Amino acid sequence: MKNPVIQIDPEIQSGEPVFFQTRVPIKSLFDYLSTGESLETYLEDFPAVTKEQALVVIEQSGHLLLQAYQIINAENIVR
Repeated sequence: MKNPVIQIDPEIQSGEPVFFQTRVPIKSLFDYLSTGESLETYLEDFPAVTKEQALVVIEQSGHLLLQAYQIINAENIVR
C-alpha cells in the first residue's frame, strides 16, 4: 500500500495514533478484536476506516511483534 495508513498529530486525539485522515484511534481496532468482535463489525461501527487500512495495520503490527520477539530472543541468547 502506497498511501499512509497511520497518522500521528498532536492536534488530533492528543497525538494518539489514528487511521490516516480520521479521528479513529488505532487502539480501537485492537480493543474490538481482543473482545472477540469481528473485523466486519469494527468496520461497520467505524465507517471512516477502510478494510484495506485495518488489514495493513494488523499485518504491520504482526511484523513488528515478530521483529521484537526476535530481538528479545537474540539478546537472551547472547547473555
